[in-house]
Amino acid sequence: MSKETHYPTYDVMNAQHEWDGHTRRIVNERLHTGGDYQFLTVLEAEMLRSCCAQLVDDDRAELIQYIIEYIDKQMASGIESDRKTGLPSAPALLRMGLDALGDSCQLLHTEHFFHLERERQLEILKSISQEDGLPYETWKHVPQKAFFQKLLTLTLESYYSHPRIWSEIGYGGPAYPRGYVRMHPGQLDPWEAKPKYEEA
Repeated sequence: MSKETHYPTYDVMNAQHEWDGHTRRIVNERLHTGGDYQFLTVLEAEMLRSCCAQLVDDDRAELIQYIIEYIDKQMASGIESDRKTGLPSAPALLRMGLDALGDSCQLLHTEHFFHLERERQLEILKSISQEDGLPYETWKHVPQKAFFQKLLTLTLESYYSHPRIWSEIGYGGPAYPRGYVRMHPGQLDPWEAKPKYEEA
């Protein structure tokens, strides 16, 4: 799936020489995926591949693989910044939700989630977000909204941390140590992305 962008010729990586070495290494690592998982099973990763593609409406393989590996690392780390009282840990919540998703698809459709048509996948995700996942017995012990919100948050924060997406939305990447000079509304520094209608 190709994405339309207002910045078709812009590549944030062309400015990487302006970043400090630590930042440059971190951003470059996001361009390379390995396919190895510390937390996720292969089946869970494949369910996430379809779920995350739906949530960002983007099925480009390298981006979705980066999202999956990002989620895997976050879950393997066990580090959480916040958690509402009464909810399981993020790794437990994610696994509980994916287990229920897998079981429900087998019971209702005799298929894995990732084998279903996109329209059906979207319907299922929407029902989970509204705590209406079916069958009831499969989902009754899963905090569905919390599971959906956690999955959505992890997906979006990883998607929008990828340099390819930075380029497509015109984000110039880390400003340190270069910094910004032109600070008034509507003004752009020479290195910032310019919309295609201003490139001539």
